[in-house]
Amino acid sequence: MPTRALLSIKPIYADAIFSGRKRFEFRRSIFKHDIKVVVVYITSPVGQVAGEFKVDDIITDDVTALWDRTETQAGIERTAFFDYFAGRDLGHAIVIGKVQRYRQPLDLQ
Repeated sequence: MPTRALLSIKPIYADAIFSGRKRFEFRRSIFKHDIKVVVVYITSPVGQVAGEFKVDDIITDDVTALWDRTETQAGIERTAFFDYFAGRDLGHAIVIGKVQRYRQPLDLQ
């Protein structure tokens, strides 16, 4: 079973993760396997694998309750959060543990 997963994350949110301002990564759907480490692929225009973080926990909750539980360290504006989850009853928050930014980012190739 895989213990690592590659996630595509927008540059603004990846920067917030690596700086420690964002302690939760939000997803509309969640892993099918027990993932221990998330490898961060920063989307365009960066287009590189820049680091990874440990998964401390995964919170699944009603979208409004999820916001209430995570907003102080969400690293995302309220409007963007609710736009992302529009039309969904449930949302998932990956609780970000220890973060490691690679010294040398990697291309996907």
